[in-house]
Amino acid sequence: MSRAGKSVLRGAGQALAYARGEREGFVAHVPGHVDVKAIRRGLGLSQTRFATEFGFALDAVRNWEQGRRQPDVAARAFLTVIAREPDAVRRALGARVRPRRPRGTARRSRAA
Repeated sequence: MSRAGKSVLRGAGQALAYARGEREGFVAHVPGHVDVKAIRRGLGLSQTRFATEFGFALDAVRNWEQGRRQPDVAARAFLTVIAREPDAVRRALGARVRPRRPRGTARRSRAA
C-alpha cells in the first residue's frame, strides 16, 4: 500500500477512535455538516457508484442527500477525507484509480 493510502487509513482509524471516545488529548476537526451530494457530484459519480466505491450503503447515501438523515461523526470524517483526497482513499481501499474527467465533458465511446 502507498504511503498516502496508509496515511488515509491511519487518519480514518484515529477519527473513529476519537468518535468512540478512545483517544484523549486528540482534537479532530470534523465538520458538523457534510454536503454528500456535492462531494459525489464533484467526483462525477452516481449514487450507486459512489456507495460502491467508498463502501457506503446505497440507502445511507440516498438518505443523507435527501436530508432524511445526517452522517454520523465517523462517516463525516471519512466523507471529508473523500472530498479532499478521493484517489488516496480509492488506493487505500484497493480500488482502481480512474483519471478524473473535467465536469461537463462526455465519456468517449469504446466503439470508436
